[in-house]
Amino acid sequence: MGQANRHEVQALWDNVSARLKSDLGDVAWRNWIKPLLVVSCEEGCLTLATTSRLTRERVIGQYLDRLRILVGAEDRAIRDIEIILRTSQSIQRVDQPPRLTEMPVSDAGRQTDSLEAVSLSGTESLDSRFSFDNFVVGKPNELAYAAARRVAESDETSHAFNPLFLYGGVGLGKTHLMHAIAWESNRRNPDRKVIYLSAEKFMNQFVAALRRKDTMSFKERFRSCDVLMVDDIQFMSGKESTQEEFFHTLNALVEEGRQVILSADKSPSDLDGVKERLRSRMSWGMVADIHPSNYELRLGILQARREGVAVNLPNKVLEFLAHKVTTNIRELEGALNRLIAHATLVGREVSVDMAREVLADLLRASNRLISVDDIQRRVSAHYNIRTNDMFSNRRSVAIARPRQIAMYLAKDLTSLSYPAIGRSFGGRDHTTVMHAVKKIEQLMAEDSHLSSDVDLLRSLLADGS
Repeated sequence: MGQANRHEVQALWDNVSARLKSDLGDVAWRNWIKPLLVVSCEEGCLTLATTSRLTRERVIGQYLDRLRILVGAEDRAIRDIEIILRTSQSIQRVDQPPRLTEMPVSDAGRQTDSLEAVSLSGTESLDSRFSFDNFVVGKPNELAYAAARRVAESDETSHAFNPLFLYGGVGLGKTHLMHAIAWESNRRNPDRKVIYLSAEKFMNQFVAALRRKDTMSFKERFRSCDVLMVDDIQFMSGKESTQEEFFHTLNALVEEGRQVILSADKSPSDLDGVKERLRSRMSWGMVADIHPSNYELRLGILQARREGVAVNLPNKVLEFLAHKVTTNIRELEGALNRLIAHATLVGREVSVDMAREVLADLLRASNRLISVDDIQRRVSAHYNIRTNDMFSNRRSVAIARPRQIAMYLAKDLTSLSYPAIGRSFGGRDHTTVMHAVKKIEQLMAEDSHLSSDVDLLRSLLADGS
């Protein structure tokens, strides 16, 4: 393309991208459309590129038809769109000259994985989903988020916390925050030299430098950066030589006013197999922990992820997942992705029953015995009535319907007979329980809202929630 045509094509794509942002919303646009770059426009075909295989598959699967319509509306001569997968080094915006990105090399002289260890002059290697805008904040992570944001927004002469040490269990958001810091730091100053890598990669490169007898090049690379980010520090445990080198690197950077951000699964003081002086040095700045997620945070994350998804995800399903998948955020998002994939491929409507079936391996019900008392308390809390109303003679629908649901669940989830269930509900006759069970079965077939309520209650009781 000529220079004039380059600008025309980029202007066309900017218009289409802006339209999609308005149609899809900020989250979906930032995740799937923003990472696309224009490569060429020749013979009626607009070629876009991305470094992410997931992005390419999602755009082709969900947005390609919409892209064709919008691009065609801008220029009728463009009849097709191609999405290609490229390495970060080979992608170049049509309106920009090539940009060189320094890539650390392994001991065999090969380039390392761009997502694992990269010295950045830009942000091509960072996951575009891991930004501050995409990070859902709640009580368990608000301190870590605030500290990460402060560090990212600090200028080069006044570091808020140095080093910043983030710690928490697997899948709670440490890596997300580190990527977000790098994104924001680069956005504010693209000339900053940022190195992000895992502790294991740092160790491997140090060992390779020792083997080559070229530790000076290693020291120069890491001690000349503006921002050093090292993930999963716990993997340095027991590696005394690596710890010694990292200690001196950390000291040199902090003393020169360069920012260091670290992460681990434990606080510095609790890291086994790490020398005391290194643990002490890592604690000098700010230590911020990320607690396990609570129900509100998990539900907020699921609601945020729902934006821009073509599949209908009812609130009842999200509430069910937030109650059931409590291990970590990564597993929670994985469960949601599995539901979306299943609904897309099989064409089934997403419901609580469908979620229980598809996620059976994650949602194995506990083997504990469910009592009528458990059922009465759970149903009463769900419908905001008193547990005593389960035993009363009040016949208003607001009381009678939850009581019937509780009887239905008692028959479904316990081995009690109709008479035994009746006795548990204020000494009612067994025919009353039989009527309640039939009534709820009938209503579930007619009323999808009530059916969803019963499904959710059944699942929560089976899980002990």
